[in-house]
Amino acid sequence: MILNLEAMLPIHETFQNTVQGEGYWTGTPVDFIRLSGCPVGCHYCDTGYGDGGQHLPRTIRSIAELLAELQSPRVVISGGEPLIHHQLPDLVKAIHANGRTLSIETSGGFWQDLPAQTWITLSPKEHISPGYPVVPQMWQRANEIKLVIETGTELEFYKAHLPVPNRIPVFLQPEWDHRDRTIPLTLDLLKNFPQYRLSLQIHKYLGVP
Repeated sequence: MILNLEAMLPIHETFQNTVQGEGYWTGTPVDFIRLSGCPVGCHYCDTGYGDGGQHLPRTIRSIAELLAELQSPRVVISGGEPLIHHQLPDLVKAIHANGRTLSIETSGGFWQDLPAQTWITLSPKEHISPGYPVVPQMWQRANEIKLVIETGTELEFYKAHLPVPNRIPVFLQPEWDHRDRTIPLTLDLLKNFPQYRLSLQIHKYLGVP
């Protein structure tokens, strides 16, 4: 396999030696690579791309530079929206070749063919950004689905696409900014849908990146 380590990507930020705070891999030691840019425009985006992120930090870095700073056995690529970047497969292949496991967090509104061992966390946002529906094949490719619960109508919106129980895990994650309301709302949903699981953003409670 030929690796293109000189390929360049726009980076919002990177940080090492933290823990995954959400979903299936919660509590796992990880490094984060946050790619810059996202057109989806979620109003509750906790990275700051709700307004397009025009004023967010952005640097252009090579894959070789990104590999050199990795410290944890697992890497999470997020954004923004990672799948808008055509160099993403080069980065993914390089991280796997470096002997590390890898997760990608995506809204599912874009598609790239990625290695089967890459874990895909699908967090659909079509209900708040109708211009970015989930690409159909992403529902089958995803290894987990994470629904941010803001109004309680999200399960109804996506019910035709949610997998049968036990195919892949589905996590319900209370929206953070209004957690005093959304945590009880999510717990009520879990009473009616016990096949799903709760995802809390534990990194925010711990005060780590």
